[in-house]
Amino acid sequence: MNASPDPEETPAVTPRPGLPFDPIEQAARLWSEHWGELPRMRAVTSLMRVHQLVLLEMDELLRPLGLTFARYEVLVLLSFSRRGALPLGKIGERLQVHATSVTPLVKRLEAAELIQRTPHPEDGRAVLASITTRGRQVLEQATQVLLQAQFGLSSLSEDSCDQLTSLLTAPREAAGDF
Repeated sequence: MNASPDPEETPAVTPRPGLPFDPIEQAARLWSEHWGELPRMRAVTSLMRVHQLVLLEMDELLRPLGLTFARYEVLVLLSFSRRGALPLGKIGERLQVHATSVTPLVKRLEAAELIQRTPHPEDGRAVLASITTRGRQVLEQATQVLLQAQFGLSSLSEDSCDQLTSLLTAPREAAGDF
């Protein structure tokens, strides 16, 4: 159904200069001089650092399409909903974003004509966000860009990605994510 984008048309990510040392190992060395729980501290620091690095890469890739990864997630969520529309509160809930953060995301998407906001037909206090035809087109382009870039995880094999997902399931479940 979808052809892979031409690599020449896929936006390149600007390489970032690396640090002359491993910041996780440096933090671990300093941490161990003061506190315990070194394995968990290194794990969470690694997780958060990778999150920031991957998010930065995806934001750079999506910028030419007028998106950030957060806006892309809203489009994906709306496209997966049965009617292509959700109340703003549900968007925040599903994406684990505070309600005050949903409104600016939605306003930017609406200004770009990727979604449209309308009063909720059954709840006068709520607003529905609906993905537009143009929103679906941009979503498709953005998805192809992210697929081409392997979601910023090209350094991991598919098996490693599956292992990582499995490892992260227990803390997600313990936190009440599902």
